[in-house]
Parts: sequence; structure tokens; C-alpha cells
Amino acid sequence: MQSVLGDKKTILILLAPALLFYTLIKVVPIFWSLGLTFFDGNVLRGFTPAGFDNFTRLVGDSNFWEALTFSFKYAAVATVLQVSAGYLLALLYVFALKKSSVIVRTICFFPVILPTVAVAQLFKRIFAINPQPGPVNAVIEFFGGQSIDWLGDGGTAFAVFMIMDVWKSMGFFAVLLFAGLVDIPEEVIESARIDGANGLRLVRHIVIPLSLPVLLAATVFAINSTFKVFDSVIALTNGGPGNDTMPLTLYMFRTTFTYNEYGYGSTLALALTVVAFLITILVFRSSRRDVTAAKGAKR
Repeated sequence: MQSVLGDKKTILILLAPALLFYTLIKVVPIFWSLGLTFFDGNVLRGFTPAGFDNFTRLVGDSNFWEALTFSFKYAAVATVLQVSAGYLLALLYVFALKKSSVIVRTICFFPVILPTVAVAQLFKRIFAINPQPGPVNAVIEFFGGQSIDWLGDGGTAFAVFMIMDVWKSMGFFAVLLFAGLVDIPEEVIESARIDGANGLRLVRHIVIPLSLPVLLAATVFAINSTFKVFDSVIALTNGGPGNDTMPLTLYMFRTTFTYNEYGYGSTLALALTVVAFLITILVFRSSRRDVTAAKGAKR
């Protein structure tokens, strides 16, 4: 076996099918999309060279900037809420429920495996105003208030998005962060408690610094997933009312497949990729500075 794995030709032959499949599915479409940014048209009417016209159009496109602003807003708020809710649940698992947390973890994780469309339909019904008020509006009317068209206004629709996304994803982040918390040595926790660190002081000065790597991983994952949000928007509001809840991903999809502007759609996809890459780099760099500063303070 060692002689086989040591032969470079054999390794190449064994890996060739997987590499070929990966190249055709992943690499080729990436370069194809990059190439389309310099063309205008679609598969029906053909493609004509456009030079840098798509990039010029991108800079002056108000719909692009509105969609990008909404994507930033959505990613920032959703990331904070998702990671915070997941971290609070993880702390509950480790320090309050302990060994009896298995059932609670299972219940909290259940929404993660539900289809996004089903979850969106559930929340549409919960916040419905017609044909009959949903549970939320029913409670408001019970206390003498007036029903609210939650999905008919951009501000309230955004609030529904946040509630839905946190409910659906906090179980995943709780499990992810729980795995990082259980790796903290028990003797470190006990030593801190003996020194008088309890409650919030223990979490602030011991637990959070020691769980910083897994918090960083959860934050990066949350930012990238929320910045590229698509399915929940389609299922809940389809970008409405108007374009108030349209992220960059949905604008790219409509431009490419509804209006058949493949060249400009590819330009939007490239912009989305670049922005997501830059955000990830900024998060990593800021976290490194925080870790370095924390180490310097300890010394």
C-alpha cells in the first residue's frame, strides 16, 4: 500500500476523475462567469463584446447600491443576533444544563434541518394580516391594538426576517459554539471560580477569551451565509415590498435569469464575491489584532 501511494503516477490516476469532475463543476463555471463580465447578451440573442461597460454600469447603478446596502445591513444584524443567540444557548448547555442538555440541544437544533420554504410559510402565517390575522396580530387585537401588515413594509418585514433567521439558525451556532466551550479545561474554570470569578466575570474574563477561535469561525460563517442570503428572501417576501428587502443575490438572480442579461449578472456575481472576500479578510485581521492585544495585556 505504501509503495502504491508513494507512486506519483498512481496518485494522479486515482485523483484524476475527482479533479476532472471538480474542474468541470467548479473551476470552469468560475472562469466562464468572469469572461461573461466583458460581454453583453444571452444564449438566445448571442453575446457581443462590451469591454468594461458592465463595470461602468455597475458603478452608476442605484439598484445595485441599494441591494448592496440591504445585504450589508442584513449580514451585520443577522450575524450579531445569530452568534449571540447561539453563544447564549451554548453557555446554557455547558454551565446550567450540563449533561442534561442533550434533549434541549436536539429541540433547538430541529429548526436547522427544516426546509427554508417551510419555515418562511410558517412565519408568513404567524405574522399574517389576511385573510385572517395570524397569532401575532391576534394578540395585538386582543389587547386593543390594530393589526400590522408586517410584510407590507420594509422595516417590519426586516424585523420578521431577523426573527425567522435567528429562530432557524441559533441551534446550529449553539452546537458549533458548544463544541468550543467544552474544550475549555475544567481546571481553568475551577481555578477562576476559586479566585472569585463567577457569573458574568467568569464568562467575560475566562470563557470568552478561551473560546475566541470558535467564536471567530462562527462569525465568519455567519457573515458569509447572511451576506449571500437568497432562499429565505425569495420564500418570505420575494424582495418586496418594492425592492425594500432585495439583497444583492436576488438582484443578481433577477438580472441574469429574469431579464437575461448574463454579462451584467456575471458582473454582479463578481462584485458579490469580491465584497464577501474582503469582509472575511477584515474579520480575520481584526480578530488577530484582538488576540494580540489580549496576549500583550496578559503579559
